Amino acid sequence: MTYLSASQLRRAASIKHRIETLQKQLARLLVGPTAAPRKRRKMSAAARRKIAAAARARWAKVKGRKSAVTPVRKARRKMSAAAREKLAAAARARWKKAKAQGKKTL
Repeated sequence: MTYLSASQLRRAASIKHRIETLQKQLARLLVGPTAAPRKRRKMSAAARRKIAAAARARWAKVKGRKSAVTPVRKARRKMSAAAREKLAAAARARWKKAKAQGKKTL
């Protein structure tokens, strides 16, 4: 490596700084405008309750006592008898078609 004087080093540093500045400007031009900040997602009250209940249960476990909170159970979805019959009829039609084609599985 060659030995540079103090003035040459300052000039080299200045040139390097200018190159870096130009590279940043070029990158901004190529990338385009920056994206808007993301909006925060809203959590439902039910989800917050579930998370809070799980946190309380974890702390109760750490502290060695039973959880005072009962676990939150999902409500079962109920299907009307008409909807159930409609699904069953569709399934029977699928099987009838499959058996007509000689299939043993769908």
